[in-house]
Amino acid sequence: MRISTQSFYDQSLSAMNSQQGSLLHVQQQIGAMKKILTPSDDPLGATRALSASQSISLNEQYATSRAQATRSLGLEDNALQSVTTLLQNIKGQIVSAGSGSMTDADRSSIATALQSTYDQLLGLANTDDGNGQFLFAGFKSGSAPFVDRAGGAQYVGDQGQKLLQVDVSRQMAGGDDGRSIFQSAQGGAGYVTTSSPANSGDGVYGSTSVTDASNPDFGKNFSIAFTSATTFTVTNSDTPPKVTTGTYASGTPIQFGGLQISLTGAPATGDSFNVNTAKNANPDMFGALKDLIGALKTPVDNATPAAKAQLLNSLSTANVKLSNTLDNVLTVRSSVGSRMQELDALNATGDARNLSDKSYLSNIQDLDYTSAITELYQRQMALQATQQTFVQIRKISLLNYL
Repeated sequence: MRISTQSFYDQSLSAMNSQQGSLLHVQQQIGAMKKILTPSDDPLGATRALSASQSISLNEQYATSRAQATRSLGLEDNALQSVTTLLQNIKGQIVSAGSGSMTDADRSSIATALQSTYDQLLGLANTDDGNGQFLFAGFKSGSAPFVDRAGGAQYVGDQGQKLLQVDVSRQMAGGDDGRSIFQSAQGGAGYVTTSSPANSGDGVYGSTSVTDASNPDFGKNFSIAFTSATTFTVTNSDTPPKVTTGTYASGTPIQFGGLQISLTGAPATGDSFNVNTAKNANPDMFGALKDLIGALKTPVDNATPAAKAQLLNSLSTANVKLSNTLDNVLTVRSSVGSRMQELDALNATGDARNLSDKSYLSNIQDLDYTSAITELYQRQMALQATQQTFVQIRKISLLNYL
């Protein structure tokens, strides 16, 4: 068979180009430390690698969201811990203010201390994250959620919750709004009793307890009005209202609507007391504290028995309202702690998933250096052999035999 010179050169060039291409491919694999440089190298492997890379990327995004949520919830928990301590201190001061040995000056000193506590609580309610974003403002996080007013702090934020995608199928609130913390009460919070400012008698109420939660009137609001020094009516919040009558004796509990309230002293005709559920009794921490400060600043040493009764009733109301606020804050703190615990569990799961994905991706695309280097030398030797063969065959000519 005859082989033309041109055909010989073309075949030799093609062989050397093929060997050089194979050598270059191995060199690129070693340089990139990957065995799949383009999808054409391994279409199925490239598809699997892309899927694993996307999973790793999503895991990293979830981890970033979890870190953000952990930081925000940590700041909230620190603020609420300080609020808890201050509320517990306030309750202790209320007990001290109710002591019979206290004078107007003593109560005024307590009021001054409580005003300082009020300012601290307002500062904690307006806590930010260090970047100008307020923790308890809901979606309006760019401005302080509470503004001080004459009757207490006004909430100017909203009740939105910023949800963070912390895992594939889990969204989590990274905080809580101020109204639900500082101006709300739990559904199971006790009743709050208040006396009318117009009362002229010296009736003093004690605690309100539940005697029959199955009573059809339980959960409604009530008003106790004295029609004389020894008779009263109880009106519920029905429409039209239901009215019952009773006979009063100091120290004898008054029962109605599944509740029982102790009342002592001598209420005057026309005196009234409201017994409302916690949520209908203005469950505002700042308002309750302002009312308490105002009551403690009112002199009663030389006042009438009615004024002294008003002070004791104000202390009792403040104690119940702030106790309800404390319970609410502790409930929110419990929720924050649960979320932080869940984030820890999700971090552990995410780390395990990330490690598994990276291991899977490594098995797909990472280069086996021993095999790659061996192949590199093989390709080099093959190219050299092809080149030398070309040189030797090129020298063959019939002229050498003449």
